[in-house]
Amino acid sequence: MPQNSPYDSIAGMYHALWFDWYLPAAMPALETLVFSQVPRGSAMLDVCCGSGHVTKELVTRGYRVTGVDNSADLIALARQQLPEAEFVVQDVCALTLPARYDAAISTFDSLNHILTLEELARAFRQICSALHHGAIFVFDMNLHEAYTLDLKQWAVDIHDNSVGMVRGQYDPVTQRARTELMWFSRSAADRNCWQQKHSIVEQCCYPREDILDSLAAAGFRDIQSFMAAELGVDPDLGYGRMFVTCHR
Repeated sequence: MPQNSPYDSIAGMYHALWFDWYLPAAMPALETLVFSQVPRGSAMLDVCCGSGHVTKELVTRGYRVTGVDNSADLIALARQQLPEAEFVVQDVCALTLPARYDAAISTFDSLNHILTLEELARAFRQICSALHHGAIFVFDMNLHEAYTLDLKQWAVDIHDNSVGMVRGQYDPVTQRARTELMWFSRSAADRNCWQQKHSIVEQCCYPREDILDSLAAAGFRDIQSFMAAELGVDPDLGYGRMFVTCHR
């Protein structure tokens, strides 16, 4: 069982703020790289699936989906939303799955949460070992340009029963990004009482060449990379974002 994830304490905030943001913006890329390439009914591994935002689309399109994430609280939300899918709480760097899959996907720059190149390479090896020969793996990651948008200012999302606050900062020397999240939710028992939760999530920015070299070393082939704009991704999501497709 992995250690507690920084997303555990703010799982509800994550699910509420981003449930309908990433997928519509990224859909042109996913249509081109995933949905047009992987037949319905295929066994799909959703790596770092979070609370199941993209998993839901995979299920809707007829894939047999296994979602994996290291946050037990996010997985609990995903199970509530999608009882027809299988979910596993595991660290992607130490995957031990009994099945082999026809395809794998990882979205919303999830792999940037892996904080060293050695661990990223290990994650690629584990994903590769979970796939059938010839299976496709598609993912996206943020490059340097994406992190330059973090201007240390709070973005605030206000609803009747919750307030979410997010701000990011990026150190180009260490290539580390930190996102601070605060979540205020109204108590169901006492509407005058609010609960606060707080978390800091780290990401690492990797050069494109290091990502692609690590894929090749892990055993992947036919490696191709595309900037999100080339695939028609909405600029608000796509700036500095790279999509990669490869095969075992």
